[in-house]
Amino acid sequence: MPGKVLIVDDEVSIRRLLRNTLERAGYAVIEAMDGREALTGAALHQPDAILLDLGLPDRDGLGLIPLLRRDGDAVILVVSARDATEEKVAALDLGADDFVSKPFDSEELLARLRVALRHRGGGDAAQKVIRRGDLSIDLDARIVQRDGVDVHLTRKEQDVLGVLARHIGRVVTHDRIITAAWGRDEDPRVEYLRIVIRNLRQKIEFPAPVGSVIANELGVGYRLRGEG
Repeated sequence: MPGKVLIVDDEVSIRRLLRNTLERAGYAVIEAMDGREALTGAALHQPDAILLDLGLPDRDGLGLIPLLRRDGDAVILVVSARDATEEKVAALDLGADDFVSKPFDSEELLARLRVALRHRGGGDAAQKVIRRGDLSIDLDARIVQRDGVDVHLTRKEQDVLGVLARHIGRVVTHDRIITAAWGRDEDPRVEYLRIVIRNLRQKIEFPAPVGSVIANELGVGYRLRGEG
């Protein structure tokens, strides 16, 4: 799976840490220290993924996301100390695939990157049947099974799980889930979404030590874990 990754960060020490982490995992690395270099590097090298800091010296990183998304299909993983809920939601809504807060755990970052690359390349998320452990989700037939036994879900639980499954390994914001599962004509509260998620967890999650299938990104949204 390893390919080319463009690191966009103005801090030399962070770029060095990310380079070492990525190269040990087999990735080729390109570096950029600001927005101008990022756009040039993305156009010249056509990276498979971009690790993007938001606090760049020449422009706000959020403004780069739609430009990078417009000109290519690289995975965009925001890696930033600007981890307020509003920043995370804005980055995801602008087209970022995921958000990792600084300081970060290198192994978690690599795992998030692998999942996002699989999704972008038509891996897990493109499959009609998604499997995690003994859980299988048939997106077309709307059938969910644990260890081969059907799990009864309400229509709304099916809708919400389907949204998460189609973006497996990626954070889906509350607004995106609500729009996809309820439609634009309805306006349910986030609290109602939380009730649906709670009921889903009771029906499909694993006992310890495997644990949670649906991860809560506090104040931002939910993610169906793609590994484990």
